[in-house]
Amino acid sequence: MNAISNEKTQSVYASTLTSIISAENAVLPWENLTPTQQQKIQQGIHCKSYPSCVVYPHSQAELAAVITTANRNKWRVLPCGSGSKLHWGGLGKNIDIVVSTERINQLIEHAVGDLTVTVEAGMKFGDIQELLAKSRQTLALDPAFPNSATIGGIVATADTGSLRQRYGGVRDQLLGITFIRADGQIAKAGGRVVKNVAGYDLMKLFTGSYGTLGIISQVTFRVYPLPETSATVILTGKAEAISQAATILQSSELTPTQADLISNQLVSDLGLGNGIGLIIRFQTISESVKEQSNRILAIGQQLGLHGAIYSAENEATLWQRLPETIHDAVNNSVITCKIGVLPTAAVQVINQIKFGLIHLSSGLGLVRLENQNQVLALRQLCETNYGFLSVLAAPVAIKEKLDIWGYTGNALHIMRGIKTQFDPENILSPGRFVGGI
Repeated sequence: MNAISNEKTQSVYASTLTSIISAENAVLPWENLTPTQQQKIQQGIHCKSYPSCVVYPHSQAELAAVITTANRNKWRVLPCGSGSKLHWGGLGKNIDIVVSTERINQLIEHAVGDLTVTVEAGMKFGDIQELLAKSRQTLALDPAFPNSATIGGIVATADTGSLRQRYGGVRDQLLGITFIRADGQIAKAGGRVVKNVAGYDLMKLFTGSYGTLGIISQVTFRVYPLPETSATVILTGKAEAISQAATILQSSELTPTQADLISNQLVSDLGLGNGIGLIIRFQTISESVKEQSNRILAIGQQLGLHGAIYSAENEATLWQRLPETIHDAVNNSVITCKIGVLPTAAVQVINQIKFGLIHLSSGLGLVRLENQNQVLALRQLCETNYGFLSVLAAPVAIKEKLDIWGYTGNALHIMRGIKTQFDPENILSPGRFVGGI
């Protein structure tokens, strides 16, 4: 809705949606939102517009009814969970309403013996982990803002971190989804068992789609047993020696759960030493963790690297601080980017980054930059190494000037065709995805 829209027009949205959702405070007009709520939404949309209201359906049926109404009236919808990642990706265009799944947050089924869990999309990641921990199980993802991120938002942004070393990404662990189509119909893909492959491609399609194809309402994930013991080895020093250590690690029979290269300044800020770093985590039975940790520590010492082993609370704090330092949620002027390079070029690239990390096995990474020129320079470096750089978070004024995704492939026409098939009226997250989709 344009900023000059009158109050009468706004009341049409609110009154129509209130008739669908009976719960109190389920439709909040823009002017009734707190400054913090308004700011969070404004970070994800073009600065010359703002939505009429935020809608909080309490069930999948209510969510479907809201989207049916939006489709009928051609209202543009910005879907979200808690809003922790609304500032990621492209800026929404001419958004009429924000639809949050935050209150659709129930556990559907935890099949302990089958190692699967099915939850509604609004359930927070931290709540899922707390529930699974009672059965000594865990969801093997490590998203940004874990205490506030919802499971639907994690899937929509394909957000996970260093655990991809052992478990893969979001799409590798997703077994089934239920989503609301752009016309308000409820659809499903996959199932609730590990061997079910029906809808496999559709689930991959929705992972990382930023709400442009449909609104995820329910998901089923595979889960894993909680490891008995955990320890982390940190090696720091010169790039050449770190590169050698990484090569030895990758060609060995060692089985790290997480393994990242971390930049010089990040090593310093976390008080880990000097030079660039290699951080390796082992999680299994106690004897194996001890043996593997000592072996990689000895390799580092032979190469002249400084080494240390972290465990218990010190280890947990370290892995929490690592992404938090890069995301720097307190500073809204920070530019956070996702990068990808050939794993063989990871040490070379990390050596030229001030704040960042790169996952050793995949070459995917997370970096913090200070200005537009740094974004363009690092994007060129990544592309030279057959990779990419996409901007996750940045001030709106910078996002309006930049090509957020930096996509250079030849599949944009296919993406637009898929968008047209799923959302012919272009009402879902318009402008958020690659090429302004």
